[in-house]
Amino acid sequence: MIGNIYMYQTPKSTGLYCFSRDSKGNGLPESFAPWTGFGVIRPDQNPPHGLSRSAIETGISANGYQLWRQKPKAKPAKTPVTNSEDRT
Repeated sequence: MIGNIYMYQTPKSTGLYCFSRDSKGNGLPESFAPWTGFGVIRPDQNPPHGLSRSAIETGISANGYQLWRQKPKAKPAKTPVTNSEDRT
C-alpha cells in the first residue's frame, strides 16, 4: 500500500484529474500543467467515485501518477413550455 494518495486537477482539460504519491505534484504530466492539489486520500479512506484504490496504486507504481477523467454530468432534458391558453 502506498500510503497517502494526493489528488490534483488541471484547468487545461475539463474533468481531468491526477493521483500521485507526491504531495507537491512532482512528476505529473507537463502537458497538462499547471496542476493544483485539492485533496488527500489517507490509507484508511476509499477513493472518490468508487474508483479502485488498487488500480490507482498500480498506475502510480508504474508511471508515478494515475490520470482520471470524470465524465461530464448529463444535462437535464429541456421540456417545452406550454401555455394552457393555447389549447383548444
